[in-house]
This record gives sequence, structure tokens and C-alpha cells, in this order.
Amino acid sequence: MAGLLTARVLTEFYDHVSLIERDELDDSAAPRRGVPQSRQPHLLLARCGLILEELFPGITADLVAGGAHEWRDGDLSRFHAHFGGHLLARDGRIPDPGSVVNYFASRAFLESHVRRRVLALPTLTLMDRHDIDSLVCRGCAVTGVRVTSRADRATRDIDADLVVDATGRGSRTPAFLEQMGYPRPREDHLAVNVCYVSMPVRIPDGALHEYLIVDLFKPGKPRGFAMLRCENDTWIAAIGTLGKDVEAPASAAELMAFAEPLMPPHVFAAIKAGEPLDDVALHRFPANRWRRYDRMVRFPAHLLVTGDAVCSFNPIYGQGMTVAAVEVMTLRGCLRRSGTDLPRRFHRAAAKTVAVAWRTAVGSDLSLPEVEGPRTLSARLSNGYVDRVLRAAETDPWVAQQFFQVTGMLSPPAVLFRPAMLRRLAGAATRRPDTVRPVDVGATA
Repeated sequence: MAGLLTARVLTEFYDHVSLIERDELDDSAAPRRGVPQSRQPHLLLARCGLILEELFPGITADLVAGGAHEWRDGDLSRFHAHFGGHLLARDGRIPDPGSVVNYFASRAFLESHVRRRVLALPTLTLMDRHDIDSLVCRGCAVTGVRVTSRADRATRDIDADLVVDATGRGSRTPAFLEQMGYPRPREDHLAVNVCYVSMPVRIPDGALHEYLIVDLFKPGKPRGFAMLRCENDTWIAAIGTLGKDVEAPASAAELMAFAEPLMPPHVFAAIKAGEPLDDVALHRFPANRWRRYDRMVRFPAHLLVTGDAVCSFNPIYGQGMTVAAVEVMTLRGCLRRSGTDLPRRFHRAAAKTVAVAWRTAVGSDLSLPEVEGPRTLSARLSNGYVDRVLRAAETDPWVAQQFFQVTGMLSPPAVLFRPAMLRRLAGAATRRPDTVRPVDVGATA
């Protein structure tokens, strides 16, 4: 997704754009080998939907026409979501329904719609089934890439005025930099050792009212589940495990056995009566990782890195596609404001968005005692405060709306600390006893 969106923006500024991809791309909405996480549930956060619509006018209507589900009416009963041990409000509607719009579909379905739009661009050339062997350099500048075709093993150089690495978590740019005489970027790292095992299921329309059902890890609870409604009458059910010592389900039968004590009874009844569409798919995620290209003193000209190639988070937060989309809009802004040293300007500007998502993911992971790492005083205070927000969101649709706007990356986390929120929390505290609850994954804004 990072590569597709980057290619779309680059066509606004360059006469010709080459999109190099190792997989064979066709018009199908099927998971790809090069996207190992594509069989897991994916969230199109609200801000990502806005960016897609800006880059590809009409695409969200196309998604809905193709079978995706749209949450635009603010009906809170469409969610059965636990955050930090709190079940968010399920009665009524958020006060401003149009302020948070979500679309629910599978990753492969979303990608196929974006890919179709990108490949139709007249100045774009697709080179699928090609491997990138190395960067081509002249002096202190990258001037292209060397690629090998998987079809005939022929190797050739492709000249370019700008090279953007959107190859994902397995990016080889750090090794390429080292070969060129540059240092590798510093890496920020937090091990989490989580596994997600998912299975697509057909559940007849009407059997479940919700779009999203989730209750994941909290202290002392290293297993959790998530179910996401996808296009038409398909769902993806996922079980998550935390820690090296917790075995993940290895079959559909084991997934169901794991799921029964975790899911609300009506949800388990629906999935049990549903039709499995494929075997289970396992995705291991060992660690959050941020390659700090924004901190590099020396960096070659005409080379940028974006998406998961820069930073990858625990997937449960659903931030990956949205962060990539925001980075693409940052690139667009940098290209519109002409100036020297594009890599430095872009990496430093993009790091501001990455930093917000990183603090959310890492802060939430560190709220779990099973995750090893330093817990700063500010993080502990922040987690405690957000627990109060979530407690209020159990019954207050306005507070739930503010929380959705932050987690949807529409608003900065600072909105949760504004006077209007403080007044709401004070009112909630007078209406019910103050109890201590754990803050779990996804709770830290």
C-alpha cells in the first residue's frame, strides 16, 4: 500500500514513474506472498479513508459498491470493543456521526481497488516479478536501481531522478547504505513476541449486527480475539497470543477452542454456525521497529524510505496503512515546496507522524507486564489518564467519539487533555465510584 500510494503521488511531479514489485500482480482481490500479513484483519482508519478519497476521488463509493461496509451513522451498537478492560459505549450514536467514517473490508479487497486505480495512471509503468538487487549510485547520489526479472533472470539498470523504498519490513536499504559507505540508521526496538492466527468465515448477513468485535491482551491475559466484518458476508476471525511461551492455535479446530471462552456467546454462536473459507493463517510479529532515517547526519541524495521500511508497529493497532498514507501526503507537501535535500526534509517531516503512532503502540505494549522494556513516569501517568477516558467512554458517546477520532488519527492525542474532556471526566467521576482498571493494548493515545 505504501508503494502504490507513493507511486500515485509521484505521478504529479515526474514525467514517468516505474513501480517495481516482486510478486505477480493481477486484478484479483487475493492475498499475496509479498504481504504475509494480508490474511489478518486490517482496519482502514478514518484518516486513511479520507486520504484515499483525496488521491482517488470516488474510491470509497467504489469500495461500498463492491461489498465493503461503511460506518457513517455513528451507531455505537456496531462495535463490541474492549479497550483496557473497558467495553466502550454500545447505546446511541456519537454526537457528530460524520466526523468519524470507517470502511470495513479485507486487506486484499482494499489493495485491489487501490492497485486498479494506480495501474490505470498513464505515466506509470508496472514491473512486477522483478527483484531489486542494489542501488545504482554516482558520487553521493542514488541514480537508479539494478533489477532482475524473475521470468528470464535478465538483469538491467533503471535510471531514476528519485528512488523510493517502500519494500516493507524486510527493506534492504540499511545494507545498501553500508555498501555505499554510509552508516546504517539507528533502530528503536521493542520486542513483543505476538502471534496472530486468523481464519476467513462466511457468516450470513443479519447473523451479527456488529462490524468490529475485539477484546485483546491485558495484564495476566496473554490471549485475545478480534473479528472484523469484511466485504459482503465474509468475516475474518483472529486469535492473538502474547509472549514466547503461549502457544498459538494451529488449526481451525484449535482456533475455535481458543475462541469460545474469549468471545461473547452470540458472536461464538455465529462463527460456529458460519462456513470456514480457508485454513488458518499465522502471522508472527516479534518486535516494533523504527529505523531512524530522520536522525542520520549523512544520507545519499535522491533516495527516500517510507512505510514499514521505516517503522512497523504491533499490527493490532491497525496503524500501518494509515501511517503510510500520511507519509505519502507528507511527501506530496515536500515536493510541492521545492527545496534542496529532499531526503532530509521528508524523513524529518514524516517522523512527526511516525512518532505519534510509535508512542501509541509502544506505550500500549508497555502497559502489559508480559512485555519487557523501560516504563517511564510520563508513560505510566499517560496510561492512567487514558484509563479514565476509557472508563468514561463506557457510557458517554461524546467521550467515545473523541477517542475514535484520536485512534482514527483524525485528531492529535492532545485533544484528550482539553478542558472539555477534563470536565467530562470530572462529571463521570462524580457519577460512579473510582475503581482501578488495567490499561491494555491500544489504550494509550
